[in-house]
Amino acid sequence: MSVRELVVLGTGSQAPSRTRNHNGYLLRWDAEGLLFDPGEGTQRQLLFAGVPASAITRICLTHFHGDHCLGVPGIVQRLSLDGIAGPVHAHYPASGGHFFARLRHATPFHEVTELREEPVERDGLVATGPFGELRARRLDHPVDAFGYQLVEPDGRRMVPELLARHGISGPDVGELQRRGSLRGVSLAEVSEHRPGQRFAFVMDTRLCDAAFALADQADLLVIESTFLTEDKRLARDYGHLTAAQAARVAAESGVRTLVLTHFSQRYTEPERFHDEAAEVFGGRIVVATDLTRVAVPRRR
Repeated sequence: MSVRELVVLGTGSQAPSRTRNHNGYLLRWDAEGLLFDPGEGTQRQLLFAGVPASAITRICLTHFHGDHCLGVPGIVQRLSLDGIAGPVHAHYPASGGHFFARLRHATPFHEVTELREEPVERDGLVATGPFGELRARRLDHPVDAFGYQLVEPDGRRMVPELLARHGISGPDVGELQRRGSLRGVSLAEVSEHRPGQRFAFVMDTRLCDAAFALADQADLLVIESTFLTEDKRLARDYGHLTAAQAARVAAESGVRTLVLTHFSQRYTEPERFHDEAAEVFGGRIVVATDLTRVAVPRRR
């Protein structure tokens, strides 16, 4: 049975706290496991979440600030320690290649896993596979940063009543799907349009066009909301979003479920992020906590 869910491993920002680890987000998408921005302590957070390292098929870094990448050495070495052959793909801003090299080889270890580095140089397609398309767009942050978007292609959903009406059952259903027609019955006659699902991951950035483009029609949007509006000047100066700005991205982009994260340690009342976002966005809002699991919403 396929699983599509977000496993939140850490929700802090520059400094971890007693209740919030550095960043870390694992998107389980059928056979894929995309690990976004593994900060310090991610390997242990995976243990607490009950997720094996073998679930990781891709590592996606938005940028090279420490709270988004200092967990890379532990993850890379754990993959080999567990004897995972791979391949595991690594995506990161190409301009930070020298940083990734240092992280990957931070200490000596017996490397077993095939880690394929696939740096992101510009906006556009990053990877394709059974999951669909992984795309990236450059964000507005003091250092080179990219957000990611996972887009599943549209498909067809078989309608049992229509199949029965045309006398198609059992192995013939699969044959019809493969061939497109069977005994004069076309696939369109016994199925309906099934929209593909979308996921978006937007970390450290000011409000910018790329954030809206990444979030467009996302079923699940994970987005930083480091500050509250009362500190919007700090957000602008340091290249971050407020909860209200993150909610605006969701509202104007047709997002279904909004996951707020990457909270400054200055705030001790997480419900304030929900309240501020709810004034702008009317959909489901999740103020992420460490080890939260958020299911990708059922298809539209």
